[in-house]
Amino acid sequence: MIDRYARPRLRELWSDLTRYQRWLLVEIYAVEAWEKLGHIPPGVAQRLRRATVDPARVEFYEARYHHDVLAFISAVAETVDAEDAKYIHFGLTSTDVVDTALSSLIVEALDIILEGLDALIEKVRQRAIENKWVPVMGRTHGMHAEPTSHGLKWALWWLELGRSRDRILRARQGMAVMKISGAVGNYANIPPAVEAYVGERLGLTPAPLSTQVLQRDRHAEVIAALAILGGTLDKMATEIRLSQRTEVGELEEPFASGQRGSSAMPHKRNPIKSEQISGLARLLRGYVVPALEDIPLWYERDISHSSVERVMLPDATTLADYMIHQMIRIVEGLTIRADRMRENIEKTGGLIFSGKVLLALVDQGMSRDDAYQVVQRNAMAALADPRQSFQERLREDPDVKARLSSDELEDLFRVEPYLAAIDAIYQRLGLEE
Repeated sequence: MIDRYARPRLRELWSDLTRYQRWLLVEIYAVEAWEKLGHIPPGVAQRLRRATVDPARVEFYEARYHHDVLAFISAVAETVDAEDAKYIHFGLTSTDVVDTALSSLIVEALDIILEGLDALIEKVRQRAIENKWVPVMGRTHGMHAEPTSHGLKWALWWLELGRSRDRILRARQGMAVMKISGAVGNYANIPPAVEAYVGERLGLTPAPLSTQVLQRDRHAEVIAALAILGGTLDKMATEIRLSQRTEVGELEEPFASGQRGSSAMPHKRNPIKSEQISGLARLLRGYVVPALEDIPLWYERDISHSSVERVMLPDATTLADYMIHQMIRIVEGLTIRADRMRENIEKTGGLIFSGKVLLALVDQGMSRDDAYQVVQRNAMAALADPRQSFQERLREDPDVKARLSSDELEDLFRVEPYLAAIDAIYQRLGLEE
């Protein structure tokens, strides 16, 4: 991932140096296990802990071997005694090291992502509580529908982010496995005890069964969970972008002192942070298909997945981490215009209360179809000529006058009834201060 969209922790985690250091750790733990079994002289593992790995030297050997693990072994061997070096990679195949280290790195990346996600979830929860009683225009098909609570929008996002958290935790559990089972997964040259020891040291569980590789449905689940999280962040960003439109003006993402919105128009304050999240979500979603296509490999293994994962896994986890923290900044600094929300509720001159009028007429004995026609004809007339309001037209309509008094009609044009169930909803969600 380019530095623009990478935070330091994930950038360092997916660096060449960190990857090779994690490979080296797997190799050393394997030597320790062999020592405990009495197959390698004691003290080798301790001396190998003084080994170092220089990515430049790995690159040098890889240019010759065209094999990164063999290049890594040669680069490490240069930094230790030759007698000790011969025990590096003893009984192992390349993916014993690569897949085990990769699982360790993915789990660490997911822990960083979960840490940020927890912070975002809490900030969204606070916004839900703060805006519980703020009325806002609910919209369906992008059109004014009925009033609702602005807090419910945040509550919805809070729930959805929580579900993403659950998915990522499940994916993390599925990914917290390793394998040191040899070239085809049958422990031909290495006993299961070595695998168990290395797994314990790394905090990973040996896979119940593997081939030469861990099965890629595990990695696909990680990518899918991150893509779904990206979809929710995109959903939030899209709502903010729509609500920041000049014609709406209900929300505004942070605009820093000295920030400039346009090279040509100094008045502009554009929702660029939200737009960035929406754009990056497209990129994140794009990794789902390659992740799924990595699942079928030839026989016990090919390397068609390898090139994909070198790009996909660092990029997807780094993007998810960046997007989470970008959304945290947006949520923290978001301006919420309750006054503008009220103005928008009133913009249609009461047309949004048509549903209440419809139900009231039905309650007074009119058939639903007749009541619908009465309400609709007055609504369409008010929409065509707003000089006379919807309520005024209803008040003069003989079909309405016969069933609803002026006071009863007036009572139907209040926002408060639309918030009557908010307390019950919040209690059901467990959204309390």
